[in-house]
Amino acid sequence: MQDEYRTVARAGTHETEVNRSRFLCALAPAATEREAQDFVAAVRKEHADATHNCWAYVIGADAATQRASDDGEPGGTAGVPMLQMLLRRDMRYVVAVVTRYYGGVKLGAGGLIRAYGGAVGEALDAVGTRTRRRFRLATVTVDHQRAGKVHNDLRATGREVRDVRYGEAVTIEIALPDAELAAFRAWLADATAGTATLEPGGEAYGDA
Repeated sequence: MQDEYRTVARAGTHETEVNRSRFLCALAPAATEREAQDFVAAVRKEHADATHNCWAYVIGADAATQRASDDGEPGGTAGVPMLQMLLRRDMRYVVAVVTRYYGGVKLGAGGLIRAYGGAVGEALDAVGTRTRRRFRLATVTVDHQRAGKVHNDLRATGREVRDVRYGEAVTIEIALPDAELAAFRAWLADATAGTATLEPGGEAYGDA
């Protein structure tokens, strides 16, 4: 698994103009290929009168799924440069649709490549991105007497507390980088006089 990746902070649209052609780049986070395809379909419907609705998306923290379409532009001049811009920026779980309204001036292959790739790059800058980092999920089990202090200390040190459950003992689900697991185990033993247990679990991504 990738240690971290970037994605868009939110859905958004940014417009640029090149030689009287309007280029509207719509960006959105997409957890699955289906979500990406649905977003493309929605933009195509909204801009059904446009000259072209070219798109690209990258799904998976390791960029396992990559798709792009020129939507009638000369082959390799729209979808591919859009996809390359997403990959160059380390973007994942993201979909981009660039809608072009032709302005009467032909741009040529090089001009199209710069326009479509540039539209995605400018939109990423305008909409904003965020970094997602890989974390190890772990479960802390501690007695009721010490649970409150442990919980407060976790929050005070910026640990991500995902869930707290109360039963015979208190279980606190947290997420932390793998590299910090050993140090955290030592801290927990010291903070609870060795009475708490730590059970590492699977992995997940969270905001860095």
